[in-house]
Amino acid sequence: MTLKKRLEKKFDEEIRFFKGVMRGPKLVGAIVPTSTITARKMASVVNPASGLKVLELGPGTGVITKAILARGLKPQNLVSVEYSEDFHRHLTQTIPGVNFIKGDAFNLGETLGDLAGETFDSVISAVPLLNFPMEARIRLLEDLLDRLPRGRPVVQISYGPVSPIIAKGGSYHIRHLDFIVRNIPPAQLWVYSRP
Repeated sequence: MTLKKRLEKKFDEEIRFFKGVMRGPKLVGAIVPTSTITARKMASVVNPASGLKVLELGPGTGVITKAILARGLKPQNLVSVEYSEDFHRHLTQTIPGVNFIKGDAFNLGETLGDLAGETFDSVISAVPLLNFPMEARIRLLEDLLDRLPRGRPVVQISYGPVSPIIAKGGSYHIRHLDFIVRNIPPAQLWVYSRP
């Protein structure tokens, strides 16, 4: 394999991600793909033994998807919603067996179709919440929590200093999971769950 081919293969995800940012900067929340360290930390909440599917929102180039699968979850038990046509096409071609759905995370009832009534083990989200109004963020979170058993987590990545979703009168708990400096930009991870 030539040096050029090796470099293209090595930087394929970064190049694909950068093209996605250029096509829809408001729809992508970062400037480079999530680091594998961050992806592993986000996926650490997944319980493959629960027998339930996992819902992933905003898989992008698939870094977090791969970390979820590395936890031992079978590909057919991962439902992953991607808004970008280019990212969706890439994911379906490179990660076999996962149920990738092209759709809008803010309209899951329609996006999930036959899976709309499914109960999930957990939700792993890389949706760029800071690009949306707070009311939409709260509605999305409440919708996600309605799809989980009580106490199970929604994990959200964000690049701001505080939770991207405000507390709402005890309807859900907010917990800071981690601050990962070895991500570009440094990432805050938040966990939301119902008491």
